[in-house]
Amino acid sequence: MIPSKIAAAEPFIEIFGITFNIDRVAFTIPIGNGYPIYWYAIIIVAGLLLAMAYGFKRAPKFGIDKDAMFDVVLYSFIAAIIGARAYYLIFDGKPLTSVKEIFALRDGGLAIYGGVIAAFVVGFILCKIKKVNVLAMFDIAALGFLIGQGIGRWGNFVNQEAYGTLTESIFGMTGSRIGKLPVHPCFLYESFFCLLGFVILHFISRKRQFDGQIISLYMIWYGVVRFFIEGLRTDSLYIGVLRVSQIVAFLSAVAGIALYVILFLRKKKAATENGEYNELFEDYEDLDEEAAEVEETEGIDETEEIGEVEAETVEEAEEVGEIAETEEVEKIEDKNEE
Repeated sequence: MIPSKIAAAEPFIEIFGITFNIDRVAFTIPIGNGYPIYWYAIIIVAGLLLAMAYGFKRAPKFGIDKDAMFDVVLYSFIAAIIGARAYYLIFDGKPLTSVKEIFALRDGGLAIYGGVIAAFVVGFILCKIKKVNVLAMFDIAALGFLIGQGIGRWGNFVNQEAYGTLTESIFGMTGSRIGKLPVHPCFLYESFFCLLGFVILHFISRKRQFDGQIISLYMIWYGVVRFFIEGLRTDSLYIGVLRVSQIVAFLSAVAGIALYVILFLRKKKAATENGEYNELFEDYEDLDEEAAEVEETEGIDETEEIGEVEAETVEEAEEVGEIAETEEVEKIEDKNEE
């Protein structure tokens, strides 16, 4: 999350005994009075591009068409920005003074959970429209999200935000905007666990047992990670005395467990009955048509087999008849000779 109305930061951050002099502005485009480009934006875009590169490379392994995937990713990213901003404005608790503030993204005010939720909702709709396997797409999207989140959190490092309470651990971080007392670098914790989660789920995905397995594990992994890290932060959004992101994280983990169990049991049941697994969200009309085609093909094959057997039987009967007739003729000829 990016706090709204971020003040200009002095280039001073210290962590692990190392001092970094990083300004939030990477460079300025000479337009008008100057148009600053922030490191945060560059890091977010870098995370997005790496996630897309990974996704496009592995798309065929998930049975996903790359063109369809590009459309889903493009519109889901736009939805993610809108969702992240809407989530922040809804739970920030501060009244808007003008309509312009809604679109003042450069002043900060984005919440990652809002972006994730919006991206998956729009992604689901587009997958249904384009007839893309929803769960397979969500599986690969989950891996991409972990890459993007793991890298994107370093934008919080440059902005000196998303930090936690005071700490005496070796992870303590100080800075010109943070203060002289060391605090928990929550951005670092989340970045580490997102990238670790990506590595783990990447290897699991190489032997994926069913569609929906990776997205389920992502919901569990990130839900648990975010629940505990959010408890350390000092800039959380609240509903009463409850942290919004902790509530969402808890529900996400529970939903992930439920989804995994449901999909696993469906796979096991289908495998027991006929060795086939009907995907959740897949059109059952298509399945019925496929089943009818299979039955029709099997019927044709069976008819052909019966025809072949009958033909062989007739041939054998004819051969037996010819042999019997020949033997009878030979007997008559023998009698005549006698």
